[in-house]
Amino acid sequence: MATPSPPHHPELYSPGQMFTWPELQTLAADGVLSRFHQHGFTLPDVRVSAQLRARAAANAVPAAVRQRVVAGRMTAAWIYGCADEPDRLALLVDAKRRISSLRSTRGCTLHEVRLGPFDVVSMGGLMVSSPLRTAVDIALHVDAHRALPALAGLLARPEKDVRLRLLVLAIEATPRVPHKRAALEKLALLAPALVAGGPVDVEHTVDASDGAEDVAEVLGVAHLEGKP
Repeated sequence: MATPSPPHHPELYSPGQMFTWPELQTLAADGVLSRFHQHGFTLPDVRVSAQLRARAAANAVPAAVRQRVVAGRMTAAWIYGCADEPDRLALLVDAKRRISSLRSTRGCTLHEVRLGPFDVVSMGGLMVSSPLRTAVDIALHVDAHRALPALAGLLARPEKDVRLRLLVLAIEATPRVPHKRAALEKLALLAPALVAGGPVDVEHTVDASDGAEDVAEVLGVAHLEGKP
């Protein structure tokens, strides 16, 4: 039997949307398609973008709940191209919504959180936590082994608009939550590689009411005091 040929131009190929799972695997084995996601394929010459990864993640979320959840944490970091794809989707559910009806959603982990108006962006048919919110959540809730490379990726990409000073301020501004000190210690490990001036002094953390100059002093990085 001849290998089926994909039609022209669709960027994303998923099981059931033109081809079955075995057919997609055959196309990938023959070099016709390239696999970039657990159940997502594209043509080999297509650049895999954040939009495309978001579309692939959206296909993995049941349509009935897609507009009620937000891809976050390491799933959002993968969408932004700053981490490997996690085994399970991390989905955020705003605390104002009822989460009980979503408990049976398969292949994902649900996290009930409070989301602000600037914490969510829409891309590829899916709501995704903003880069800054993603960085805050990863610093607070993800173990250092996985968190550090993802945070470094988000901080190193100017287009994501995540700054070390803003990240520290955002973490300090969160209510009393566990792991806040551990989150600052993760940033302390990243600081020498990201900015000149040495490691973060986490022995003296700052309060949410402190100004940017105080945060810069905690970071031990003089040039962070410049821009508001």
